[in-house]
Amino acid sequence: MEISGIISALLIGLVVGALGRLALPGRQRVGLLWTIAVGIVAALVGSVIAAALGVADTGGVDWIQWLIQIALAAVGVAALDRSRSRTRA
Repeated sequence: MEISGIISALLIGLVVGALGRLALPGRQRVGLLWTIAVGIVAALVGSVIAAALGVADTGGVDWIQWLIQIALAAVGVAALDRSRSRTRA
């Protein structure tokens, strides 16, 4: 992965975190900074997974890569929400 890919993954991570949070039903007890952090990690990991699957560089918008990243962000936000609810209970 090139440096431009890492920078774009970081910027896309901001959007991915928000979309991943919106994909979950109900209210999440996860703050904005944690959502952004999960989105950045999901974007980076999703880019690596998409590259490994050979779907990272396609003509036009990389829809499969976006879906992978959003799904990872949703899983990450849900896991963080679940772990935070256990520590508060």
